[in-house]
Amino acid sequence: MPELPEVEVTRRSFADAIAGARIQRLQMGKPLRWPLGCAPDDLVGRTVTRVTRRGKYLLLHLSQGLLLVHLGMSGSLAFSPAGQSATPTGPHDHFELHTDAGLLRLTDPRRFGAIVYADGPDDPRAKKLLDHLGVEPLDGAFDLSPFIKAMRARRAPIKQVLLAGDVVVGVGNIYASEALHLAGIRPTRPSNRVSAKRLTVLHDVIQTVLAQAVSLGGSTLKDFKNAQGEHGLFQTQSKVYDRAGEPCYGCQTPIRRIVQGQRATYYCVQCQR
Repeated sequence: MPELPEVEVTRRSFADAIAGARIQRLQMGKPLRWPLGCAPDDLVGRTVTRVTRRGKYLLLHLSQGLLLVHLGMSGSLAFSPAGQSATPTGPHDHFELHTDAGLLRLTDPRRFGAIVYADGPDDPRAKKLLDHLGVEPLDGAFDLSPFIKAMRARRAPIKQVLLAGDVVVGVGNIYASEALHLAGIRPTRPSNRVSAKRLTVLHDVIQTVLAQAVSLGGSTLKDFKNAQGEHGLFQTQSKVYDRAGEPCYGCQTPIRRIVQGQRATYYCVQCQR
Protein backbone atom coordinates (compact mmCIF):
# COMPACT_ATOMS: atom_id res chain seq x y z
CA MET A 1 0.00 0.00 0.00
CA PRO A 2 1.47 3.40 -0.89
CA GLU A 3 2.36 5.23 2.31
CA LEU A 4 3.20 8.88 2.93
CA PRO A 5 6.64 8.80 1.22
CA GLU A 6 5.23 7.13 -1.90
CA VAL A 7 2.38 9.64 -2.07
CA GLU A 8 4.77 12.58 -1.62
CA VAL A 9 7.14 11.16 -4.22
CA THR A 10 4.21 10.79 -6.61
CA ARG A 11 3.15 14.38 -5.97
CA ARG A 12 6.60 15.74 -6.68
CA SER A 13 6.87 13.74 -9.89
CA PHE A 14 4.00 15.53 -11.65
CA ALA A 15 2.93 18.59 -9.60
CA ASP A 16 5.04 21.13 -11.49
CA ALA A 17 4.16 19.64 -14.87
CA ILE A 18 0.41 19.90 -14.35
CA ALA A 19 0.27 23.24 -12.51
CA GLY A 20 -1.60 25.75 -14.65
CA ALA A 21 -3.03 23.06 -16.95
CA ARG A 22 -6.55 23.47 -18.31
CA ILE A 23 -8.82 20.42 -18.07
CA GLN A 24 -10.06 19.25 -21.45
CA ARG A 25 -11.74 15.99 -20.48
CA LEU A 26 -12.20 13.71 -17.49
CA GLN A 27 -12.82 10.04 -18.12
CA MET A 28 -13.87 7.56 -15.41
CA GLY A 29 -13.60 3.77 -15.73
CA LYS A 30 -14.98 1.13 -13.38
CA PRO A 31 -16.30 2.41 -10.03
CA LEU A 32 -13.69 3.13 -7.38
CA ARG A 33 -14.12 3.10 -3.61
CA TRP A 34 -16.27 6.26 -3.58
CA PRO A 35 -18.18 8.09 -6.33
CA LEU A 36 -16.60 11.12 -7.98
CA GLY A 37 -19.28 13.41 -6.60
CA CYS A 38 -19.92 15.43 -9.75
CA ALA A 39 -20.47 14.95 -13.45
CA PRO A 40 -17.08 14.60 -15.19
CA ASP A 41 -18.05 17.22 -17.77
CA ASP A 42 -18.52 19.77 -14.96
CA LEU A 43 -14.73 20.01 -14.59
CA VAL A 44 -13.98 20.74 -18.24
CA GLY A 45 -12.43 24.18 -18.63
CA ARG A 46 -11.19 24.44 -15.05
CA THR A 47 -7.49 24.88 -14.30
CA VAL A 48 -5.28 22.78 -12.02
CA THR A 49 -3.61 25.50 -9.96
CA ARG A 50 -1.41 23.34 -7.70
CA VAL A 51 -1.03 19.88 -6.15
CA THR A 52 -0.58 19.41 -2.41
CA ARG A 53 -0.69 16.44 -0.04
CA ARG A 54 -2.51 15.76 3.23
CA GLY A 55 -1.51 12.44 4.76
CA LYS A 56 -1.98 9.86 2.00
CA TYR A 57 -4.30 12.09 -0.02
CA LEU A 58 -3.20 14.13 -3.01
CA LEU A 59 -5.16 17.35 -3.45
CA LEU A 60 -5.49 18.73 -6.97
CA HIS A 61 -6.56 22.33 -6.39
CA LEU A 62 -8.65 23.63 -9.24
CA SER A 63 -9.65 27.14 -10.24
CA GLN A 64 -12.99 26.08 -8.75
CA GLY A 65 -13.04 23.19 -6.25
CA LEU A 66 -10.53 20.39 -5.77
CA LEU A 67 -10.01 16.70 -6.48
CA LEU A 68 -8.95 14.41 -3.62
CA VAL A 69 -6.95 11.42 -4.85
CA HIS A 70 -6.22 8.32 -2.77
CA LEU A 71 -4.10 5.52 -4.22
CA GLY A 72 -5.73 2.78 -2.14
CA MET A 73 -3.88 -0.53 -1.79
CA SER A 74 -2.31 -0.82 -5.22
CA GLY A 75 -2.96 2.38 -7.15
CA SER A 76 -0.43 4.53 -8.96
CA LEU A 77 -0.56 7.72 -11.02
CA ALA A 78 1.18 8.23 -14.34
CA PHE A 79 1.62 11.55 -16.12
CA SER A 80 2.28 11.76 -19.87
CA PRO A 81 3.21 15.29 -21.03
CA ALA A 82 1.38 16.79 -23.99
CA GLY A 83 2.93 15.64 -27.23
CA GLN A 84 4.14 12.38 -25.72
CA SER A 85 2.21 9.26 -26.64
CA ALA A 86 0.52 7.61 -23.67
CA THR A 87 0.00 3.86 -23.51
CA PRO A 88 -3.51 2.74 -24.50
CA THR A 89 -6.10 2.69 -21.72
CA GLY A 90 -6.01 -0.69 -19.96
CA PRO A 91 -8.54 -2.67 -17.90
CA HIS A 92 -7.13 -1.33 -14.62
CA ASP A 93 -7.11 2.34 -15.66
CA HIS A 94 -10.06 3.97 -13.88
CA PHE A 95 -9.40 7.72 -14.08
CA GLU A 96 -7.93 9.87 -16.83
CA LEU A 97 -7.58 13.63 -16.54
CA HIS A 98 -6.85 15.04 -19.99
CA THR A 99 -5.33 18.53 -19.86
CA ASP A 100 -3.52 20.81 -22.27
CA ALA A 101 -0.31 19.95 -20.37
CA GLY A 102 -0.75 16.19 -20.58
CA LEU A 103 -2.62 13.16 -19.31
CA LEU A 104 -2.84 12.13 -15.64
CA ARG A 105 -3.99 8.51 -15.23
CA LEU A 106 -4.84 6.39 -12.18
CA THR A 107 -4.14 2.69 -12.52
CA ASP A 108 -5.58 0.58 -9.71
CA PRO A 109 -5.96 -3.21 -10.11
CA ARG A 110 -7.82 -3.63 -6.82
CA ARG A 111 -9.96 -0.48 -7.11
CA PHE A 112 -9.55 0.54 -3.45
CA GLY A 113 -8.38 3.97 -4.57
CA ALA A 114 -10.61 6.99 -4.93
CA ILE A 115 -11.08 10.26 -6.81
CA VAL A 116 -13.48 12.59 -4.99
CA TYR A 117 -14.55 16.07 -6.01
CA ALA A 118 -15.20 18.71 -3.35
CA ASP A 119 -16.18 22.35 -3.69
CA GLY A 120 -13.33 23.26 -1.32
CA PRO A 121 -11.63 22.30 1.95
CA ASP A 122 -14.77 23.15 3.93
CA ASP A 123 -16.97 20.91 1.79
CA PRO A 124 -18.34 18.07 4.02
CA ARG A 125 -16.87 15.54 1.57
CA ALA A 126 -13.38 16.91 2.10
CA LYS A 127 -13.78 17.36 5.85
CA LYS A 128 -14.98 13.76 6.24
CA LEU A 129 -11.79 12.47 4.63
CA LEU A 130 -9.25 14.91 6.07
CA ASP A 131 -10.40 16.35 9.39
CA HIS A 132 -9.55 13.27 11.50
CA LEU A 133 -5.95 13.11 10.29
CA GLY A 134 -3.11 13.76 12.72
CA VAL A 135 -0.27 16.22 12.39
CA GLU A 136 2.01 16.10 9.35
CA PRO A 137 5.41 14.64 10.39
CA LEU A 138 7.49 16.43 7.76
CA ASP A 139 6.61 20.02 8.53
CA GLY A 140 7.12 22.41 11.42
CA ALA A 141 3.83 21.51 13.07
CA PHE A 142 5.16 18.16 14.36
CA ASP A 143 5.98 19.36 17.86
CA LEU A 144 7.50 17.06 20.45
CA SER A 145 5.38 17.84 23.54
CA PRO A 146 1.94 17.21 21.97
CA PHE A 147 3.30 14.03 20.40
CA ILE A 148 4.51 12.65 23.75
CA LYS A 149 1.28 13.64 25.48
CA ALA A 150 -0.89 11.97 22.85
CA MET A 151 1.20 8.79 22.75
CA ARG A 152 1.25 8.48 26.55
CA ALA A 153 -2.56 8.74 26.58
CA ARG A 154 -3.04 5.57 24.49
CA ARG A 155 -3.07 2.01 25.82
CA ALA A 156 -2.94 0.17 22.51
CA PRO A 157 0.34 -1.31 21.21
CA ILE A 158 2.50 1.54 20.03
CA LYS A 159 2.71 0.36 16.43
CA GLN A 160 -1.08 0.30 16.21
CA VAL A 161 -1.22 3.85 17.56
CA LEU A 162 1.18 5.00 14.87
CA LEU A 163 -0.80 3.27 12.12
CA ALA A 164 -4.09 4.82 13.29
CA GLY A 165 -2.90 8.15 11.91
CA ASP A 166 -4.78 10.43 14.31
CA VAL A 167 -1.70 11.36 16.36
CA VAL A 168 0.76 11.66 13.49
CA VAL A 169 -0.31 11.00 9.93
CA GLY A 170 1.32 8.83 7.29
CA VAL A 171 3.57 6.54 9.38
CA GLY A 172 2.42 3.43 7.56
CA ASN A 173 3.35 -0.19 8.09
CA ILE A 174 6.84 -0.17 6.57
CA TYR A 175 7.98 3.02 8.21
CA ALA A 176 6.43 2.28 11.61
CA SER A 177 8.47 -0.92 11.81
CA GLU A 178 11.62 0.92 10.75
CA ALA A 179 11.13 3.87 13.12
CA LEU A 180 10.35 1.67 16.14
CA HIS A 181 13.48 -0.37 15.45
CA LEU A 182 15.67 2.72 15.31
CA ALA A 183 14.07 4.02 18.52
CA GLY A 184 14.61 0.67 20.29
CA ILE A 185 10.90 0.24 21.06
CA ARG A 186 9.14 -3.11 20.81
CA PRO A 187 6.06 -2.72 18.57
CA THR A 188 3.82 -4.65 20.97
CA ARG A 189 4.58 -2.40 23.96
CA PRO A 190 1.54 -0.39 25.13
CA SER A 191 1.99 3.20 24.05
CA ASN A 192 1.34 4.57 27.54
CA ARG A 193 4.23 2.44 28.90
CA VAL A 194 6.87 3.96 26.66
CA SER A 195 9.02 6.52 28.42
CA ALA A 196 9.13 10.16 27.38
CA LYS A 197 12.83 9.68 26.62
CA ARG A 198 12.16 6.92 24.11
CA LEU A 199 9.24 8.81 22.61
CA THR A 200 11.59 11.75 22.08
CA VAL A 201 13.88 9.48 20.08
CA LEU A 202 10.88 8.08 18.18
CA HIS A 203 9.72 11.59 17.32
CA ASP A 204 13.11 12.30 15.74
CA VAL A 205 13.49 9.02 13.87
CA ILE A 206 9.98 9.20 12.38
CA GLN A 207 11.07 12.36 10.60
CA THR A 208 14.43 10.87 9.64
CA VAL A 209 12.96 7.65 8.22
CA LEU A 210 10.22 9.38 6.24
CA ALA A 211 12.59 12.01 4.85
CA GLN A 212 15.04 9.28 3.81
CA ALA A 213 12.25 7.34 2.15
CA VAL A 214 11.16 10.39 0.16
CA SER A 215 14.74 11.05 -0.92
CA LEU A 216 15.04 7.43 -2.14
CA GLY A 217 11.81 7.59 -4.11
CA GLY A 218 9.73 5.59 -1.63
CA SER A 219 9.54 1.79 -1.38
CA THR A 220 8.78 -0.53 -4.29
CA LEU A 221 7.91 -3.91 -2.80
CA LYS A 222 5.67 -5.00 -5.68
CA ASP A 223 4.58 -2.46 -8.23
CA PHE A 224 4.89 1.10 -6.87
CA LYS A 225 6.28 3.68 -9.27
CA ASN A 226 6.00 7.44 -9.41
CA ALA A 227 4.17 9.41 -12.09
CA GLN A 228 7.24 9.19 -14.33
CA GLY A 229 7.44 5.39 -14.05
CA GLU A 230 10.40 5.33 -11.65
CA HIS A 231 10.61 2.77 -8.82
CA GLY A 232 11.58 3.52 -5.22
CA LEU A 233 14.74 2.28 -3.50
CA PHE A 234 14.05 2.59 0.24
CA GLN A 235 13.46 -1.16 0.54
CA THR A 236 17.17 -1.67 -0.18
CA GLN A 237 17.97 0.28 3.01
CA SER A 238 15.41 -1.21 5.42
CA LYS A 239 16.76 -2.44 8.74
CA VAL A 240 13.94 -4.82 9.68
CA TYR A 241 11.00 -4.65 7.28
CA ASP A 242 10.59 -7.79 5.17
CA ARG A 243 13.77 -9.29 6.70
CA ALA A 244 12.23 -12.07 8.81
CA GLY A 245 14.85 -14.63 9.81
CA GLU A 246 17.76 -12.50 8.63
CA PRO A 247 20.28 -11.23 11.22
CA CYS A 248 19.76 -7.86 12.87
CA TYR A 249 22.42 -5.45 11.66
CA GLY A 250 23.07 -4.40 15.25
CA CYS A 251 23.19 -7.65 17.25
CA GLN A 252 22.86 -10.49 14.68
CA THR A 253 19.67 -11.81 16.32
CA PRO A 254 17.23 -13.08 13.66
CA ILE A 255 14.54 -10.53 12.82
CA ARG A 256 11.12 -11.70 13.98
CA ARG A 257 7.85 -11.34 12.07
CA ILE A 258 4.47 -11.15 13.82
CA VAL A 259 1.03 -9.98 12.73
CA GLN A 260 -0.64 -6.97 14.35
CA GLY A 261 -4.04 -5.83 13.16
CA GLN A 262 -3.69 -8.02 10.05
CA ARG A 263 -0.43 -6.28 9.12
CA ALA A 264 3.05 -7.79 9.23
CA THR A 265 5.40 -6.36 11.86
CA TYR A 266 9.16 -6.89 11.86
CA TYR A 267 11.42 -6.26 14.84
CA CYS A 268 14.47 -7.40 16.78
CA VAL A 269 13.72 -9.04 20.12
CA GLN A 270 17.15 -8.06 21.44
CA CYS A 271 17.40 -4.43 20.33
CA GLN A 272 13.74 -3.48 20.89
CA ARG A 273 12.42 -3.60 24.43
